[in-house]
Amino acid sequence: MTRILDIWLSGGWVMIPLFAVAVLIYAQAFQLVLYVRRTKISQKGGAHWFQWVSAPESADEGNVADIIRYTQADVRSAKQIRNRFDEVRLGIVSLIDRRTKFVGTLVAAAPLLGLLGTVLGMLQTFFGISTSGGAETAGVVASGISEALVTTQTGLTIALPGLFLVMIIQRQRHEIEASLARLESLTLSHFKFD
Repeated sequence: MTRILDIWLSGGWVMIPLFAVAVLIYAQAFQLVLYVRRTKISQKGGAHWFQWVSAPESADEGNVADIIRYTQADVRSAKQIRNRFDEVRLGIVSLIDRRTKFVGTLVAAAPLLGLLGTVLGMLQTFFGISTSGGAETAGVVASGISEALVTTQTGLTIALPGLFLVMIIQRQRHEIEASLARLESLTLSHFKFD
């Protein structure tokens, strides 16, 4: 643990914002993954949807059953059904989009912070070369290069898993959108409004 802390501190002050970015990325990303899983709107359980759309009272409890009941309650036209599905889509998908953009921005910022640490480390190195002499120069150069590399490595280490999390969330978002489109299509074909 002490060794990890020493490596962390060798990166300089840039490691503090990198730590904050890492906490924000993973807290937001895992919260989003849990939110998407809780929606439970997936075509994997879509075998019964046609039956549920035909008889909403037979639908199990859950988000899909709630959506079917909401979109079919007192509808008089196809436009009304489409509007209700738009409301549902706006409530679920737009929240995922907003948070995914925030996480994506943080993921993009992590390597840039690492790059800032690299520049600061190289400036420290060149300053050490220009102002010191003899055996002291090697220590200053090594310290500057170490700071430069630690921050770069930390920025990339934070960003890469965050990037994969964003991709997983986007894939699940597309799955939810496709499921809502299928439910809308089933509902419209069931009512057969002109």
